[in-house]
Amino acid sequence: MKRILIVVIVAAAVVAALPFLFYDNTQRVYQGWVEADTLFIGADTSGRVVKLDVAEGQEVAPSAPLFSMDSQSEEAAVGAARASLARLQAELELAEAKQKRPEEIDMLHASEREAVARLELASQDLDRTRVLVERGTATKATLDTATATEAANRAVLDNVRSQITLANLPARIETLRQSREAVAAAKADLASAEAALGRRFVSAPATGSIETIYYRTGEVVPAGRPIVALLPPENIRIRFFVPETEIALLSLGQSIRVACNNCQATEAKISFIAKTVEYTPPVIYSLEERAKLVYRIEAIPTDPNALRPGQPVDVSAGASP
Repeated sequence: MKRILIVVIVAAAVVAALPFLFYDNTQRVYQGWVEADTLFIGADTSGRVVKLDVAEGQEVAPSAPLFSMDSQSEEAAVGAARASLARLQAELELAEAKQKRPEEIDMLHASEREAVARLELASQDLDRTRVLVERGTATKATLDTATATEAANRAVLDNVRSQITLANLPARIETLRQSREAVAAAKADLASAEAALGRRFVSAPATGSIETIYYRTGEVVPAGRPIVALLPPENIRIRFFVPETEIALLSLGQSIRVACNNCQATEAKISFIAKTVEYTPPVIYSLEERAKLVYRIEAIPTDPNALRPGQPVDVSAGASP
């Protein structure tokens, strides 16, 4: 009985050790391909291509010119906006300036000096009349006349001085506000027109290679259609599928090895692992039948220039991250 128990224990230990004895520590190889997120670049609105600055296969740097569209309408809009802004700025300067010309203000100052002299003369005459009335040599009516004359001359002087003050003031506050708002709106219109003109001359948004040219010089491009296709190196991805039974062996950030026919192997890092399982895709680079349930995985190559979009690759990874 004791011997049987020992045999059972040994057999159980052997069975438990079998996964470790036959554990496959070799690298697993998955079939995949090179995927590219191409940038399709075109104009905002329809128009005719007047200049093409690139050729297919050409490498371009950021801000390098790609193509130019006809811009006669946009140039005319910019000219009209600039003319409108200049007119409104002139109106604002006029509203902010003095209401009278310098020559008219000089005439008002001359009238002021005349009114001052008349007032001084009327004041002196009023003082003399008061003395005469006190002595009894002048009547009360004469004093009333002198008083009225002095008051009239003082009113004339006040009126002239008020005109001088008004002549040195700008336009009313409401007029100034309206003029300033009109100038601000004109500046915004000019900026919008210049932006629309700038969009007719398209530059590369990033470093990359020109993959395809869809329209040539002289052709009319409908709105929303791409004119060139640009592929930045950082937009190249490795896409492959892993069976559901092996998905736990891979993790985000893990390094993998990418190999292809007649090319030097390169490294890549896993950047995406699908959360949901899917069926084997219709296009798979394998001679053998794949598992029915797989997970899509994407990786960023360290040397994207060594790979070509659509190229089949073999992806190998260790048994653990």
